[in-house]
Amino acid sequence: MRILLFMGILTAPLALAEPTAREVQDIHLRDFHTKGIVKKDTVAQDALQRLCTVTNDRPSTEIAKQIEADQMKTIVFPAGGMMGDWKRGEDLAQSGRGMTFSDAAGTPNGGSCYNCHQIAAKEISYGTLGPSLQGFGKTRGAGAETQKYVYGKIYNAKAYSACSQMPRLGFSGTLTEQQIKDLVAYLLDPASPVNQ
Repeated sequence: MRILLFMGILTAPLALAEPTAREVQDIHLRDFHTKGIVKKDTVAQDALQRLCTVTNDRPSTEIAKQIEADQMKTIVFPAGGMMGDWKRGEDLAQSGRGMTFSDAAGTPNGGSCYNCHQIAAKEISYGTLGPSLQGFGKTRGAGAETQKYVYGKIYNAKAYSACSQMPRLGFSGTLTEQQIKDLVAYLLDPASPVNQ
């Protein structure tokens, strides 16, 4: 009987408290080491990311509006047009390459857009974290305001939704101005597979 009771105690689930955001970050900072182009500070959250974590991505409406206004100021819109080459944009959207420790500094990054979005009808595999972008330009048009919105959203999505899960691809330096312009063209150009 004592053996069974003892065995029952061992097999009972332990009640562990969820780690705090700070504890998780401390573990990352303790266990993650710089290797190649990937630096230790990659895992450190900035103030905005911490706020979104602490509020479970639900800051108050007032704070969210302030964050969005502040983040909008970080977007550097190109002086010329905002549409590049949709064919390069397609390659970029389908590329998950870049930012790994084995990459040489200066290696162009992919957009990895397919990880979160359905983009074109021909895709057989895509993520569903973000909305489908299939037919985006056909539905919204390709005017100057739409181009500016798409460019800005790719550059820094948090300017449009404070705790967006979409990465700040331009703000972080992950994508260049030209790469973002190519993605804008991929989404909006009537000849792009997105709009077929």
